Amino acid sequence: MKPTFYITTPIYYVNGAPHIGHAYTSVAADVMARFKRLDGYDVFFLTGTDEHGQKVEQAARDAGLDPQTHVDRISADFLDMTRAMGVSNDDWIRTTEERHKRSCAELWRRIAASGDIWLGHYEGWYAVRDEAFYDEDELTTQPDGTKIAPSGAPVAWVREPSYFFRLSAWQDRLLKLYEDNPDFIAPASRRAEVMSFVRGGLRDLSVSRTTFSWGIPVPDAPGHVMYVWLDALNNYVTACGFPDEDAPRWRFWPADVHFVGKDIIRFHAVYWPAFLMAAGLPVPKRVTSNGWWLAEGEKMSKSLGNVIEPRELVATYGLDQIRYFLLREKPFGTDGSISHHAIISRINVELANDLGNLAQRTLSLVARNLDGVLPGRGTGTLEDAGLLTAADALPALVREAVERQTFHEGLEEIWKIIRAANAYIDHQAPWALNKTDKVRMGTVLRVLVDAMRVVATLLQPFMPTSMANMLDQLGVPVHARSIEALAAPLADGIHLPPPRGVFPRFVESPVAPPGGPAA
Repeated sequence: MKPTFYITTPIYYVNGAPHIGHAYTSVAADVMARFKRLDGYDVFFLTGTDEHGQKVEQAARDAGLDPQTHVDRISADFLDMTRAMGVSNDDWIRTTEERHKRSCAELWRRIAASGDIWLGHYEGWYAVRDEAFYDEDELTTQPDGTKIAPSGAPVAWVREPSYFFRLSAWQDRLLKLYEDNPDFIAPASRRAEVMSFVRGGLRDLSVSRTTFSWGIPVPDAPGHVMYVWLDALNNYVTACGFPDEDAPRWRFWPADVHFVGKDIIRFHAVYWPAFLMAAGLPVPKRVTSNGWWLAEGEKMSKSLGNVIEPRELVATYGLDQIRYFLLREKPFGTDGSISHHAIISRINVELANDLGNLAQRTLSLVARNLDGVLPGRGTGTLEDAGLLTAADALPALVREAVERQTFHEGLEEIWKIIRAANAYIDHQAPWALNKTDKVRMGTVLRVLVDAMRVVATLLQPFMPTSMANMLDQLGVPVHARSIEALAAPLADGIHLPPPRGVFPRFVESPVAPPGGPAA
């Protein structure tokens, strides 16, 4: 029986169109989900949209639509983006679904039964844009007297009846959770940030609103709707079948990893585990946060006109090329800059030259000099053994990097083998051996094919279509494209199909492509 693995993206808030940040988180989670499947796991991968709250209600009103029609349109756009980025999610959840409303109502009842919910009045600074409350010491005051949240959103003083979650009672238990599970929050900088926030003292959290109605009703409390974050976070158990703990998908809970943006780490690493523990449910094993993409070093914003549309990038550069760039260009947990020049450099130098040219040279020699027949390894040399030993060690290195969500390090380990293979083919010169020692030429080409098979297998989660193409050309059957299958060598004497280029060079236009960042 396969071990289970449950991975989620944040559910995306439907207050605007999807952008490169949403695509980045989804692709990163997709790479991990695909890698786990490749590594023999039974994977459940969830993504979707968060559709309630005051901000959504206001946006619908401004658009002259009822809220459900408004969220239907934007959720469909996010789903289209998800498909366009090649994301292999197993479920798409929307918080307006009936299954989610039932799940939220049960979570509320369980928390209330534990004594951790009480009724009072809330007074405080609230940012509609963030759907979040802030303490006075977190705010900055503008020259005109307007108070601004750390996110840049304006805040207003509100007072209304509210149910509260007794978050203050969970400080010590949350700190113990972090200390007993040092990998619970990643990267380390975010872990330190969250622990500092919790050590600073926790206040009870307002978890219902009465000033708007676009939300999930609080059980047995007419006029109250659930705080949007209590509603949204619960999606992760809804999709597993909660409250039916006999549901087939319940076997996946607790989640192995939640992928989130760094701006919502507090909600996932503080509020969410506290809600779950209060309800008597297991907490997730890990919350990992990614950094932001900057456009030519500047934060993206609609006002600056530099928001990058991921589908336009795909149309310009290719899907696998963009997936590769996003995971290669910067460490997952840090901010990084995206530019036309940087994308083209990765495509032309690493994909077209390093990997594509290696495959084309090797397979063309097999086709031309061996009639497309895969030779046996023959008698090996120290150089052969060096490349093959390094390739054999690669799955463990990439696995370890993916487990830590250091995708760029995993790709660098793969590229070390690609660079070594290029050095090997240059040094061995099989085109010259064709004239002097055909047996040795065959061995050299077989070593290269075997090394590239490992590389292409491990790159499948990053570039699924391109690597399927490459594995076809390497003669690897579809059923033999898992990590486990690498232990069995390809059969000698199989006929390889005619080689064809996998990664064409990108020819720069004098004008930046539509939707792409400037050069």
